[in-house]
Amino acid sequence: MSTVKTCLEQKPQPVVVISAKPDDKVLVALQLMRDNRVRAVLVINEDKLVGILTQGDCAIKVLLPGLDAKQVMVKEVMTPDPLSVRLQDPIEACTGLMATRNFRHLPVVEAGRVVGVISIGDVVKDSIRQMGQQIGFLETYIKGHSADLS
Repeated sequence: MSTVKTCLEQKPQPVVVISAKPDDKVLVALQLMRDNRVRAVLVINEDKLVGILTQGDCAIKVLLPGLDAKQVMVKEVMTPDPLSVRLQDPIEACTGLMATRNFRHLPVVEAGRVVGVISIGDVVKDSIRQMGQQIGFLETYIKGHSADLS
């Protein structure tokens, strides 16, 4: 069974947490997303996770109502107190959370400190990696036992 830690280890190293501050303007958060090719930023205040802001949040809560991303603060539109996972949590549990709660990003927090983020894409890649390993094991098993049939 794969864990969040295993999934994070598959990402390019070192893992960089892209974050904004609650008092930053939404435009700053959007620029961070663009520059780092991510679709969400964690909102961190004094080393504590206080929220998450996604592109969807920006579109629905800022763009659609006609607000100005240069004026609106992150804390006004972020999702506060996001659900997080730990390094030892099984990936299958994260997949379930993402599917049932419609999350695409889960912050990873260990000892009160953010150590990364896993996305639905990371979870899918981890599942594909695991399936590849299982296929390899089965092929080896079958090849090893096919000699017994001769």
